[in-house]
This record gives sequence, C-alpha cells and structure tokens, in this order.
Amino acid sequence: MKLILDFLPIVVFYGVFKLANIYIATGAAIAVTLVLLAWTKLSGRPIELMQWAGLVIIVVFGGATLYLQDETFIKWKPTVLYLLLALGLGVARLRGKNVLATMMKNQLILPEPIWNRLSAMWAGFLIAMAILNLTIAYSFDTETWVNFKMFGSMGLTFVFVLLQAVYVNRHIQETPTQAIEPSITKGG
Repeated sequence: MKLILDFLPIVVFYGVFKLANIYIATGAAIAVTLVLLAWTKLSGRPIELMQWAGLVIIVVFGGATLYLQDETFIKWKPTVLYLLLALGLGVARLRGKNVLATMMKNQLILPEPIWNRLSAMWAGFLIAMAILNLTIAYSFDTETWVNFKMFGSMGLTFVFVLLQAVYVNRHIQETPTQAIEPSITKGG
C-alpha cells in the first residue's frame, strides 16, 4: 500500500499532463502530495522524513514552476530529490551509520560489509538517475521527459531493485529464530 501511495503523485502528474499541460499536472501533483500526507497524519501513522522532504521539494520546485510559468523547475525536482537521498546515504555512512541497515534490520540480516555495499550502490544509482533526469530534461522535449519520468525512471528503479534482491539473496543470513528452530524440532 505504501508503495502505491509513494508513486501516486507521479501517476497523477503523468495522467493530468496527458489530459492538460505541465502546469496543471504540477498543481495536481502538489495537491495529491498534500492530501496523501494529510491522510497519513489523520490516520494516525507517522510521516517519515522522506515524505516531508518530498513535500518540501514538490512545493518549492512545483510552486516555482507555477509562479514563474517555467517548467524547468519541475524538471529539476527529481534530480534534487535523488541527490538529497544520495547525500543522506553518504553523510550517514561518514557518521558511522547505515540508513538501509537501520530501515530494513527487521526484514533482513546481512553482514555489515554487504549493507555498506548496498548503501554505496544505492548512492551511485541515485546519482546516475539525477544525471540521467537532467540529460533527458535538457536534451528532449517536455513530453519525452514526462514519459521518462513515468516509465523510464520507475522502470530503471524496478530493475535496480530486482538486481539488488538477487545480490542480497546471496548474502542473507538466517535469523536467530530460524537457526534455533531446526535444533528444537530435531531434539524434541
């Protein structure tokens, strides 16, 4: 459910762009993001730091697009978000923390070097996506950029996540309960 909510503003942006124009699509993306965060808050769930960051970025860059009637700002939004995520991963590592390990420690047990590699791979991927977004934004027309935003960036992210899953699968360690259970059933 969370994944659907995370991508809903992009889907709405794309749909409204196809029906109207980039400015109405930008306004719709801002509105949907605000509604989703309000709904999250009203339903008693905490709003994560990334959701706040996404809201600030869409309001600032989307707002600049609407106010100045210049689509350049909304085209920069994904790049800024990607770079902030990569910077966050890097700063956390410099401080001796691994954001991915902290977020996923209840789902996966991996050796620390693997968590560090995953974090570095994600930072590299995010930087590459930031560069690719700007390349598409400045090399092609707006419609091509919107199509890339909807299908290209989501598709590349999906492929990257699948590759990460294959990599992680080779390094998953058993949880303490999984390691204990076989000896309990054999002994008793």
